Amino acid sequence: MAVGPAILRAAGDSAPAPADPSPGSGGEILPSRPLGKSNSKMTMVSLGGMMTALSPEYLDIAWSMGIRTFDTAAVYLNGNSEKIIAAWLAQYPERRKDIFLVSKDHPHKGPEQLLEQIDTRLKTLGTTYLDAFYIHGIGPKEYGEGSVEWPKSDAFKKTIEELKESGKCRLVGFSCHDDRVADYLNSAAQGGFVDVIMIKYSPFFTKGDAFDSALEACHKAGIGLVAMKTMRALGDVPKRLSEFDKLGLTTHEALLHACWSDPRISAVCSMIENVGQMDMNTGAARKYKKPLKTAQIQQLKEIAVAGLRTYCPGCPSCRSFGGSSRFALHDISRFVSYYERDGLLEARAFYHALPEPARNASSIDLAALRDACAFKTDYPEVVRRAERYFA
Repeated sequence: MAVGPAILRAAGDSAPAPADPSPGSGGEILPSRPLGKSNSKMTMVSLGGMMTALSPEYLDIAWSMGIRTFDTAAVYLNGNSEKIIAAWLAQYPERRKDIFLVSKDHPHKGPEQLLEQIDTRLKTLGTTYLDAFYIHGIGPKEYGEGSVEWPKSDAFKKTIEELKESGKCRLVGFSCHDDRVADYLNSAAQGGFVDVIMIKYSPFFTKGDAFDSALEACHKAGIGLVAMKTMRALGDVPKRLSEFDKLGLTTHEALLHACWSDPRISAVCSMIENVGQMDMNTGAARKYKKPLKTAQIQQLKEIAVAGLRTYCPGCPSCRSFGGSSRFALHDISRFVSYYERDGLLEARAFYHALPEPARNASSIDLAALRDACAFKTDYPEVVRRAERYFA
């Protein structure tokens, strides 16, 4: 993608620190929001690190379009995502102070293991510190039932204190796309020491439900909240609709605006697969001026119900099943989405990393789950496709 450096040279190299973003010399940095009670801010769009397009040149394009928040993890792209970011930072070391860099790891031995893992993450990324370090994908299926208590445990609190005192990372938290996300959010709110949480988020929740209440508890506790998996709510839908043309928005831009309409959300982390999508995401951030109305978000929900085929944004029925069953219904849906929509061959390895009971649907009434889903996600078909793709 040789276009990246050309765009960069036209745009200029300098940019302000992420704690207080303002226009740079060659183009305007994206709007940003405070991250909880910390002194940090994130650009409203965070670039995910799992897309196959990722390269130093691609990161140049993101920089030139105003993105200053970059998200990666130990396992992304079979470990190559962090190396690509390291190569980019080696070319432009002066930019490190101007970006908000996030990585994640899997402390299966307990949160204390982060104290060992941070050094590997820093070495691989070629930096001396992270702006945020997450437990990756916390949930009982991977970390055990006791992990629900981690966000309020003395062990995690002490680990966070030691990580921050070491200067190796500024903020510590976790990511979660488990169906028991509300339990983890409430645990973090009760503990009061977690800095930031990245969560599977959809603006289509019911006001006052368990998810909304848990978000509010974290917000009141000063915990920064970052949305992910947002665009998977609109899979097979029209790109333009007259209702949103009036606002100057495509359907997907409107969904981003619906997420930002929640003042508790600091940023949306997106796996942006190409320059066109990057232009759409950054353009949507620049267009955002005020929250969408409730009726407009409801219109988006109706569109999602009509067009969704693979991924439930998280309705109460699906969350209830996912939180009580060993069968990893929503992980499997996510892997199918990664494979079909993003072309990620790693989805096969993710699928086989699940324990056998989590992949065995023989005793599950998938048709009943489909019928109960508020978005009518076709679970029998999704599981058939998973078996065909990954078996």
